[in-house]
Amino acid sequence: MDCLPIEGIPVSDTSEFAELYKDLHQHPELGFQEHRTAAIVADRLAALGFDVTTGIGGTGVVGLLANGPGRTVLARADMDALPVQEQTGLPYASTARQATADGQEVPVMHACGHDMHTAMLLGVCARVAGAPATWSGTLMVVFQPAEELLSGARTMIAHGLYERFRAPDVVLAQHIVPFPAGTIGIAPGPTWAATDGIRVTLHGRGSHGSQPQAAVDPVVMAASVIMRLQTVVSREIAATELAVVTIGYVRSGTKENVIPDSAELGINVRSLDPGVRTRVLAAITRVVEAESAASGAPKPPQIETLYSVPVVFNEPEATERTVAALGEVAEVFDPGPLMGSEDVGELALAAGAPMVLWEVGCADPEIFARVSSREEMLALMADQPVNHSPMFAPVIQPTLDIGIDAMSAAVTKWLPPQS
Repeated sequence: MDCLPIEGIPVSDTSEFAELYKDLHQHPELGFQEHRTAAIVADRLAALGFDVTTGIGGTGVVGLLANGPGRTVLARADMDALPVQEQTGLPYASTARQATADGQEVPVMHACGHDMHTAMLLGVCARVAGAPATWSGTLMVVFQPAEELLSGARTMIAHGLYERFRAPDVVLAQHIVPFPAGTIGIAPGPTWAATDGIRVTLHGRGSHGSQPQAAVDPVVMAASVIMRLQTVVSREIAATELAVVTIGYVRSGTKENVIPDSAELGINVRSLDPGVRTRVLAAITRVVEAESAASGAPKPPQIETLYSVPVVFNEPEATERTVAALGEVAEVFDPGPLMGSEDVGELALAAGAPMVLWEVGCADPEIFARVSSREEMLALMADQPVNHSPMFAPVIQPTLDIGIDAMSAAVTKWLPPQS
């Protein structure tokens, strides 16, 4: 698919950004370790005439391109990858390995599309920088680290992002998802869920496996907590409200005939409404403490918050303005809110600016050729490798061109030329 002319911006060859995407995919880097990626971004921005600053929030890169009076638009792309062993079989598949923050060496893969986001936004920068007569104002591009850790945006803000530069008038971002390539999903209001990570440590009393009467078994305690937590959403949250409670891991013990002293649970919560979020978190605390007390635990459980990110809220008026631009480059539909989470909303909240986040389809459109409704499409999506899967393999085209077109259209919609 050829790149479309957007708001008077000339058509450009995007093949170099396809090659860049493949290069980034082959060389993924974990959060706060995106040194190679950041260097590539900074070099390309400087060559385009952006005022470039590196090292914001560790490995973040900020580029400013001023072009007369007007608004300041922040366009963001995330850069980090995941500790996942790639299984796509692509000729440009990753074989990279890196050490995590705790020193564990792991395989690394761009299993969420941040390589595509980076290539797209650099393509937008080239497009906009090459057509100064078609827009006016300031384009502020933020290449963010550590989105997968849900701390990159917050770290850049804490490092003086807006004090060192400026607060934008709007924050724009896009994320690839396995919708059909050639489509864009966007919804006003709550669009990506809030997420909370919780670590629970249940304390028992260990014993020999042959003498359970001498123990307070934390494994049984954990089992009771796990089963009871399944009722939080099904029995305490209305059917018209949305929430997810997931127990992602259980760790306890080292040997089959030893009752351990403790058990650890990893819990993830997703929600779209602050009131629902408050009720779910309170219910988790209540259940954990009650089951611990009912089991006769020698001391209360520890409940620790590992991370907490708010809902991404698409401001309705800003979304309406942006949809008008996106509709010029692709088929736009409303997928409703997604239960995935993103930290980009924190950039908007800290700036006091409206947020607009949309989804760019990246799945082979031939798979969806016979789909006739939104419901059928969403059902078929469930059979496709999704973000974070070791099989996640976006089709490069038309995904890349649609992403470049979409963000270019949105940027110039917000930065019209001065009359």
